[in-house]
Amino acid sequence: MTAVFCAAGLAATLALAGCSGDSSDSASTAGGGQGIAEPAAPENAGGAADKAPANAGGAADKAAPAQDRAQAQGQPQGQRQQPGKNTPAQAPDLGIDQRSIIYTGSITVRVDDVNIAAAQATGIAAGAGGFIGEDKRSTSGEHSPADATLKLRVPADKFSSVVDQLAKLGKEEQRGISTEDVTEETVDLDARIATQQARVASGRKLLAQAKDLEDLVMLEREVATRESDLASLEAKKRRLADLTALSTITLVLLDPQAETALPVNDDPAGFLAGLRDGWTGLLTSLGVVATVLGWLLPWLLLLGLPAWAALWFLRRRRAHPAPQPQPAEQQPSA
Repeated sequence: MTAVFCAAGLAATLALAGCSGDSSDSASTAGGGQGIAEPAAPENAGGAADKAPANAGGAADKAAPAQDRAQAQGQPQGQRQQPGKNTPAQAPDLGIDQRSIIYTGSITVRVDDVNIAAAQATGIAAGAGGFIGEDKRSTSGEHSPADATLKLRVPADKFSSVVDQLAKLGKEEQRGISTEDVTEETVDLDARIATQQARVASGRKLLAQAKDLEDLVMLEREVATRESDLASLEAKKRRLADLTALSTITLVLLDPQAETALPVNDDPAGFLAGLRDGWTGLLTSLGVVATVLGWLLPWLLLLGLPAWAALWFLRRRRAHPAPQPQPAEQQPSA
C-alpha cells in the first residue's frame, strides 16, 4: 500500500515538472521575439526562466524610445524639448471669456418724445445692472428738448442686448461698436504689482531693522517712493478693471425735427483735394493777418499820429532854418 502511494506521488511530481518546462519555453520565446529565439530544453528550464525577465526588460527599454519618437513626429524640430536645456515660456492661450476686452458703442435713435425715450433708456440700463454716467439735453425753443445725449455704463456681458434694446426705442440712424483687447496690459500690471508689493515688503522689513538715524531717514524715503509706485499701479489696474467690467454706450436721442449730425467723409487725396486744402489754408492765414492788424490798429493810431507829427515838425525845421544875424560892418576911422 505504501508503494502504491509513493508511485502515485512520483507520477504527479513528473507531471508538474513537465508543465513547468513548457511554460518556461513559451515565456522565453515571447520575451525574445524581437531578437533570436533560443531553443528550449527540458534540462535548461530553469535557465530559460531566468532569461525571460531580462528579455522582457530589453523589449520595454526599446519600446520607450520608440514611443518618444512617435510623439516627437507630430512636433516641429525646433519645439522638441531636450533634457538639460531651458525652454522659453509661452503665453497662455486664453478663451474669449478669460480675456480682458473693453467694449465701447454709440447709437443714434430718432424718437417721437426725447424725454420719454430718455426715461426708457435709463430703465434699460438699470435693468441690465448699469447706470447713467452722463445726461446732456438741449432745447430747440420749445418746451421739449430737441436732442439728448446719454452715456450708459452697463456690464460687459449685457452690452449687445442693451444696444439692441436701445435701437428699438425709435428709428435707428447710426450705430458704431469698437473693442480693445487689454489682456496683455492687465497681465503686465499684475506682474508689476506683485513685484512692487515684494519690494515694499522688503523695504518695510529693512526699515524695522534700521538702527542708525541716517539709514532710517533713507529707508523711509525709499519705502514712501515704493508705496507711491505701488499705489499708481493699483490705480491703473482698477481703471482697467472698471473699463472691462462696465462697457460704455453713448446714446443720442433726436426728436423728429432735429437735424442729424452727418459724419465727416474723408475725401481721397488728389489734386483737387490739395487745391481745396491750400485755399482753405490761405483763407485761414488771411484771417489771422486781419485779426492781428485789427488788434494793432488802435495802437498805431494812438502812437503813430504823435510820432508822425513830431517827424513832420523836425523836417520842417530842417527845411527852413532860422536866419542867422549878419555881423556889423566896421566904420572907417577918420
